[in-house]
Amino acid sequence: MSINFDKALGLHADALRLRAERTKVLASNIANESTPGYQARDIDFASSLQSALADDGGLALDTGAPDMQYRVPNLARSDGNTVELGVEQAAFSQNASDFQTSLTFINMKLKGLARVIEGQ
Repeated sequence: MSINFDKALGLHADALRLRAERTKVLASNIANESTPGYQARDIDFASSLQSALADDGGLALDTGAPDMQYRVPNLARSDGNTVELGVEQAAFSQNASDFQTSLTFINMKLKGLARVIEGQ
């Protein structure tokens, strides 16, 4: 009998992939903080994960990040750049924390599977 890891790990594997993609987007925003005309973007995590679970086909990250949106700045800059460094750093930090949480859930599930396989 084989183990279906997609079913065993549940939504956490998709959540981890989506958090990794969001990390790239937020890092790009931070890197382009001083680029004139750069438009900050972000992923709507909840709707992206919900649509991935509803489609049951996983995340389609190869076609671009799902539910990518432009961020509306609190203060407009004259050069057209919409990146606000504090906002981006806070979002990056929160995303990193959420990534670690998803990784912890996957680790716990894998340890549970290992115990079952060992017969404990």
